[in-house]
Order: sequence, then C-alpha cells, then structure tokens
Amino acid sequence: MPDKKPWHGVNLATTLPFNEDLSVAYDAYAEHVKFTTDNGVTGIIPNGSLGEYQTLTEDERKRVFLTAQEAAPETAVVIPGVGAYGALESVRLAEHAAENGAPAVMLLPPNAYKASDEEVMDHFRRVAAVGLPILAYNNPLDTKVDLHPQLLGRLHAEGLIVSVKEFSGDVRNAYAMREQAPGLDISIGSDDVVLELGINGAVGWVAGYPNAIPCSTVELYNLATSGDPASWKRAHEMYVDLHPLLRWDSKPLFVQAIKLSQEVAGVAPKGTTTRPPRLPIPEPIRSQIISDTEAVLAKGYR
Repeated sequence: MPDKKPWHGVNLATTLPFNEDLSVAYDAYAEHVKFTTDNGVTGIIPNGSLGEYQTLTEDERKRVFLTAQEAAPETAVVIPGVGAYGALESVRLAEHAAENGAPAVMLLPPNAYKASDEEVMDHFRRVAAVGLPILAYNNPLDTKVDLHPQLLGRLHAEGLIVSVKEFSGDVRNAYAMREQAPGLDISIGSDDVVLELGINGAVGWVAGYPNAIPCSTVELYNLATSGDPASWKRAHEMYVDLHPLLRWDSKPLFVQAIKLSQEVAGVAPKGTTTRPPRLPIPEPIRSQIISDTEAVLAKGYR
C-alpha cells in the first residue's frame, strides 16, 4: 500500500544466538534474519528485549544491527532498538543507526528507575533530536515506566514519536491512546493480543513468536488486520490454536521460552542459550513450553 511506513507490518523482535562461550554468534544471527524474512516477516528489530540488549556492550549492539542490515533483503526494513538506562547511550545508538541508514528506531523510556513524565519527555526529546522517526516501546511490566495514553499524547503532539509498541497487555489502552494521540500508529506489542489489537486497527506488530513459526504468525497478523469479518473468523480459529504458545511472549521467561520453541520447531540448534542473568528454564515449565510448541506444530503451523 502506498502509505506503508517502515514500522507497519510484522517487524520481528529477533532473538540473538550465542556461542558456547556466550559470545554473539553473528553468522547464526544473519542466517536467522534470512530465514524469517524469507518466510514473511517484513521487518527486523535487533536489540530489543528479545535480543537481550541489556546484556550486550555498545559495540556488540552496533554490530548486531549492522549484521541484520547486511542479512536482510531490500524488501525488509531494519529498525534497531536503542533503549538504554539513560538518554546519552540511546542517543549514541540512534546516531549510529542514522549514520548507517536506519529508517527509524525503537525506544524505551529511561529505565534505570521509575522516571517521571517530565524525565520521559526529556529522554525522548534528546533521542528525537537525532532526526529519525521513533517507535516508542511501552512496557510498564518490565520497565516500571508507563507510557500512559496522556503521556503518549504529549509525546506525539510534540512530534517526538510516530508509533507505539503497546505491551501493557490491557487492550482497552488502544482506545484511550487514539483519543489522546490522534494519528499515532499503534503496533501490537505482545503476541497474546494480536487478534484484539489487530481487529482494533493496529498497523504493525513488533512480534516474538515469528522467530519460531513465521509463516503462520504472519498469516494470523494479516487476517487480524484485514478489516474483513470473514478473515477475522479464520484469524480467530488460528488464534485459539496458537494462543497457548503466544502467551509465553508476555511471561518473565519469554526469551528462554521463544528460544526453546525455536529449537523444538527445528529453526535453532539444540542447546540454544541466553546470557546471564537469564538461566535455563526450570522443570516443569520447560516441559510445558515443549508440549505447547509440539501441539502447534502437530496442527500444521510453521
């Protein structure tokens, strides 16, 4: 569609593979970018929460972004996450993104502590001054900072953000966001609200489970956002099947869960690991994730 913007569509928050010594497996990451974009993902978001950005050095984050850019086809956008404890680091990462042709960046509020609304405004002003469009990332569950509808209204009115990844889990927020920030694009931020926010007019999905089953999840998104009640019926049927798996995206073990599902689906090597402080998934949770993934695969979802 002619008005499609880089943050529209299915932008995958990529997981990041590590070697046995916990160094970044850049070649394996490049292969993962190619695999997911070959299977319908329209954009890549490196260095998000699923990419374990908090455990990476600044140099590693820059190289991960460049690796994604090199691996992604021309038809797929690469929007790096530039979230950090403070604005100065986020600005440096945004400047690097701009210097290397990124069309936009994804930005969390400062999360060193529970920042005030004025501190959030200042944070976004500093990063916006770099000149790239900003996809705000609202994740009050993890950051303890809520980009509530009134605050998003201020950020959008000042021209600091173009979109929001809505991860609060409260689907009612989308209505208030539109009232407070008319024209702000809403992206689905949590996999287990794809149908609800898709029917409600979301124009993007910053996604998790397409890391493991890209074809089926992209289809689900396209059906849910089609505006066609007949397609919504099919989307609902898929959603019921997939929801036991998709809901792991909004749980504390989401990184380990999605990486484990990738293993079960055969799209990541056995023994995929995470960097500390994340540890292997304890039983019986591990068995449940495996069972949920196998059930989805048995129904033909890929």
